[in-house]
Amino acid sequence: MSDNGSKRKVLAIVTNYGVEQDELVVPLRHLRERGVQVDVAALKKEDIETLVGDKDPGKSVHPDLTLEDVDPAAYDLLLVPGGTLNADTLRLQGTACDIVRSFTSSGRPVAAICHGPWVLVEADSVSGKRLTSYASLRTDVRNAGGDWVDEPVVTDGSGGWKLITSRNPGDLEPFLGEVDAALAG
Repeated sequence: MSDNGSKRKVLAIVTNYGVEQDELVVPLRHLRERGVQVDVAALKKEDIETLVGDKDPGKSVHPDLTLEDVDPAAYDLLLVPGGTLNADTLRLQGTACDIVRSFTSSGRPVAAICHGPWVLVEADSVSGKRLTSYASLRTDVRNAGGDWVDEPVVTDGSGGWKLITSRNPGDLEPFLGEVDAALAG
């Protein structure tokens, strides 16, 4: 984590199409209003086309860098928004999985919402962890050794790193509360 007095830095990883709008836009606004530097990394340095409810066009977001250009060591927390198409494509990107493993192996927190935990499953990072997600990931999480529960937000600090998860955009308030706590501690 950053030294005392330093500005906290968060990395959000997404694809360029299909991220759930509020799971990216709301955390960006929330964290930036609190003085946190948030960088968004996407597959390409082209606009990110978000979706609402996995089908309706949402706001466009311009990425700060590509996944290939990320130095994971420069960040205090990893944010993985959901959206079915986003998460399904993101988990197939070796670079995204490498970024997840960089955070988990160094003890830095990861916050994933909705379908976002799919990337953690693919990175082999949920074994022994208690977490939640969109309900359709339940079997994937359990098959990967995770303890899936249906709760608005779950924080698990076991295994030397903190995992914060939530089920859907309706859980953003408690999710962001846990993200704030992780960045403060």
